[in-house]
Parts: sequence; structure tokens; C-alpha cells
Amino acid sequence: MRTDVPLHRSLLVRVLAVSVLVSVCSIAATAWLTARSTTVAIRQEQGQALTDDARTYDTLLGYAAAHPGWDGAGKIVQQLARETGRRVTITTEQRVPLVDSDTGPPATLPARPTASIDPLHMDTALAAASGSSLTTGYSDASQGEAMAAVTDHIDPRAVGPFLLPRKERDALRVAAERRAACLRDAFGTVATIAYSPSGRPVLDTRGARPYSDTRCPSTVLDRPTATEAKALAALQKLVDSCLERRHESNVRLNLDFSWTRVPGAVPAQAADDGPRGGVVPECVAGSRREQLTPYVAPPALLFLSSRGGDTSTVFDLSPENQARIAGVAALVLLITVTASVMAGTRLSRPLRALTDAVRQMEEGRAARVEVKGKDEIGRLAAAFNAMAERRERLEELRKAMVGDVAHELRTPLSNIRGWLEAAQDGLADPDPELVASLLEEALLLQRVIDDLQDLAVADAGELRMHTEPVDVADLLTQVATAHRGGAEAAGVTLLTKADGRLHLVADPVRLRQMVGNLVSNAVRHTPPGGTVSLLARHDGGDVVIDVADTGSGIAPGDLPLVFERFWRVEKSRSRRSGGSGLGLPIARKLAEAHGGSLSATSVVGEGSTFTLRLPA
Repeated sequence: MRTDVPLHRSLLVRVLAVSVLVSVCSIAATAWLTARSTTVAIRQEQGQALTDDARTYDTLLGYAAAHPGWDGAGKIVQQLARETGRRVTITTEQRVPLVDSDTGPPATLPARPTASIDPLHMDTALAAASGSSLTTGYSDASQGEAMAAVTDHIDPRAVGPFLLPRKERDALRVAAERRAACLRDAFGTVATIAYSPSGRPVLDTRGARPYSDTRCPSTVLDRPTATEAKALAALQKLVDSCLERRHESNVRLNLDFSWTRVPGAVPAQAADDGPRGGVVPECVAGSRREQLTPYVAPPALLFLSSRGGDTSTVFDLSPENQARIAGVAALVLLITVTASVMAGTRLSRPLRALTDAVRQMEEGRAARVEVKGKDEIGRLAAAFNAMAERRERLEELRKAMVGDVAHELRTPLSNIRGWLEAAQDGLADPDPELVASLLEEALLLQRVIDDLQDLAVADAGELRMHTEPVDVADLLTQVATAHRGGAEAAGVTLLTKADGRLHLVADPVRLRQMVGNLVSNAVRHTPPGGTVSLLARHDGGDVVIDVADTGSGIAPGDLPLVFERFWRVEKSRSRRSGGSGLGLPIARKLAEAHGGSLSATSVVGEGSTFTLRLPA
């Protein structure tokens, strides 16, 4: 359906947009609140689950690092299950159960384990979550080139042969306490003592090293114990063997597993091997794993599952979340009501203005409404104003028409009555001249009545058309012949011209009436010596007939009124010389009945042109 209102200004689109906006805001607010509450609950649940998983993993990893098997892990597994509320199952890498926290039927193992427990190959994600150390220490070598160690993913708690016996631990502890006291007394430095997994004490001076090794010496702390020296020597042999197989020069290991190269040439075989910066760290890490393997539990799979089949995922909302939901719901309701009130007010205000204006018109008063916007209501207001203006103009024309009709009928009737009364009283002789004068008045009266009847029939849409092919050139000749006598009497030259043979299907009688009205109107408004031209031409699929005169023209302000009934350019022109004022309205009605149009253009002082356009 065609509409004059652009789609983006349509009232329907705007109402739908408001509804959609309110709906989207409501849905978005509800979705946001739901997602936020659920996300917070899920994150809390996931965070707690991750914390529990990491703690379980770290505890079992520490057990595996300190024990050569899983035989005694039952109590630890049951304690973890009670603390986390989850079932803990440990299996071999072939999924053979080793330890299970719950009694009864074997656990249904998921497709993927929660983690792999191997102190020699730590799970970095769970280890980081649990706070375990992931990298070996770094230290400066005492001699030669210092080499950086890489992360070997070996649990620091896996010390194996480096575990100190009680006697050595006590000796080292006493030495550490003496050095701490020396630092406190000599430099005012407070040093705390921490113990590594092997039992060796480590002094922590918080990064500052204001002391001198010469002032607070301790040969016991600065050199390996017998146990450490023996284990370090065994590890050195494994590293040397690995480096020899890899054609790499030997290194010297330190107690913290850092290393320095032994002075000497690199074997010639290594010259073609390309970059070899990672060979030494690989050999050190591999040798450590080889040395520690007999002291740690074999790799195992960890499965964490729900106890008793409880898989509930329902989250209870806290009072704060409930209050937040109520607040957001109230805000959405407020926004919805506000938007609805604003939209309703915006829509009802112009409608109330239109209602008031209609009531004023009903009471007979002039009324106008302010046009705001270009939507349907704005168009309605503009159409109402146009209708009000036309109603006022038609009312003025109606009043003028009543006067004009009364005048048109009164003048000939008065003349007829006067002459008849004079003849009846014997004051006038009813000779042929009087009879001719009375007949002329009767004909004038008949013409006015006929014109009014034609307009009434046209207004009712009941004009009967008898169409047939019409030669336009012949029709113009007939009209010119019929009006040439009047034109010559008025001193006006009448010309006709047709471009080729023009034909159209029309009612010839009504067509002559249309063109004749235009010609008679042009002759009346053309001064002596002027010219009236009848021109016919093709224009696209239409036949256009122009009736142009060289008269005084019509002012721009009067041009839109020339087709109004009883309207005259010269208000003082008499009806006998000026016509009834119905010729142009009748011509336009007849043109519209033929599916065409009639328009006028004019230049003051140069003349006017009336254009009749009919479909060919």
C-alpha cells in the first residue's frame, strides 16, 4: 500500500519501536541480572571447586613425593573426601583402582581424569592454583660461566637421597641459629630461618645482604653435608653420562642444582650439532628424575567426583541478590511506565488539539492546529488545516454563489417581468423587437440554468459520455467557426493550428463544449486587436490543446481561483458581457470526466494560456 509518510517517520513504526525498546530493556535487564547472579554463583562454586581440587592435588602430590608407593594413602584420601565433600579415587595409569575414599561399589570413572599425580612431572595449572613451587632455584656459580636453569616440573618436596638424617639437620639448625645471631648482633639484621623439604635450614634476610661472609662465617652451612655430598656425587655421575651421550662438555653441579661448566674445550662432535643451549638443563632434569624415581610413588590418575550421585546445580540466592533483583525489576517497571506515559502523552496531545479544533468548527468558528512532525499525526494536522482553509473558502464562495445565482436569475427575470407588466399596462407595444428582447433574456436565463445543471451532474458523477474517435484538427476548426463571429465583433483574431493528424477518443459534443468555453472566455478577456490561438499537439501519450490569448493576464494570487464557480477577475464586469462565471469550472469537470486535466498559466500584461490535456 502506497503511503506519503516515510517509513522511518511512520507512527506505527514509532509505536513499535517504543514497544520493542521497552521489551528489549526489560529482557536485557532481566537477562543481565540473571546472568550476573548465576555467573557469580557459578564462579563461587567453580572457585571453591578449583580450590578444593588444587588442595587435593597438592596434598596427594606431596604424599607421592615423600613415599615410594600408595599403600598408606588411604587415611589422607578419606580426610580429603570429608573436607571437600567429593569422592577421591586414585588409579594406576591403566585405571586400576589403588585408593578410593568411599566404600561400596567401585566409582564410575569419567572419560578424563581430574589430574595426573606424578611428582616428577607436575601439573602446572593445579600446582599454581595450590601455590606449589614450579621452578628450581637460581644462583650464581662460584666459578666460570653461570647458566640459567629451566623449569623442570619436579616437585620440590621430592628430595629422595637428599633427605637429611636427624643428626645432620640438628647440626645445620644450630649453625643457622648462630649465623642469625651473628647477623643480628653485628649488623642489626633480623634473619628468619626456613627449612627446605630436605630439612636444610635457609636464612631469609628479605633480599638485603648487608652482612659479610667474613664477619659471620659458617662452614657447616656453606658446604654440603655427607648425605648431600653423596647424593650430589651420584647425580653428577648421571649428568656426566648424559652429557657424554649428547657430546656435550661436562659441568659441575651445585647443591641447588644450578651448574657451571668445567674449563675445557667443547668436543669436536658438537660443532655440527647446532645450538645446544638446552642440552645441559635437559640432562640435569632427566638425571634428577632418574635419581628420584625409586623414592617417589609411581604415577597415578586422580578422579574427583560427586559423592552419592549428588549432581545438583541449584544455587540459592542471597538476600543481597534478592534485593538486587527486586530493585532492578522496580527500575524496569519505572522505565516502562515512564516510556509509556511519555509515548502516550506525545501521541494524545495532537489528537486532543485536533478534537478541540473539530469542536470549534462544529460551532462555526475558524480553527487551526499546530503541525509538529512529519508522521501520520503531523500529516493529519496538515490535512485538517487544509480542509479548514478550503471549508472557509468554500463557505465564502457559497455565500458569493448564492448572491451571484440570485443576481444571475434576478436580472433577466426582472427584465422579463418589467417588459411584460409594461405590455400588460399598455405602456409597451408587444412588437417583434420586444419579443426578441424577452427571448434574449430567457435564453440568458436558460444558459445559467443549464450551466448550473451541468455542474450539478458533474459533481454527482453522473455525466454521460458518448465517446467516439475525434479528429482534433476538425474539432478546432468547428469551434473557431462557431466563435469567429463573436471574435470579429470584439476585434479579436482567432487562429488555429494542429501538429499533424491528431486523434483521440472522446465525446465530441462535450469536447466542443470544453474548448468553446475556453475560447469564449479568452475572447471576452482579450482587448480589440488581440489574438486568441487554438493549438493542438502530441505530448507523450496525451493530446494537448492550448487556448492562448493576448489579454491582460491574471495576477498570481488570483490564478488558483479561476476555476472556482462564479469567480471573476473583474468584479465589476456585468453578467451580460462577462458571462456566468461557470464556464471554466464546467470545462475542468468535463476534462476530468474524460480522464484528463485542465490547467492555467498567465503573465500579467501578456496574456493567459489554458492547457487541456486528454489521453490519446
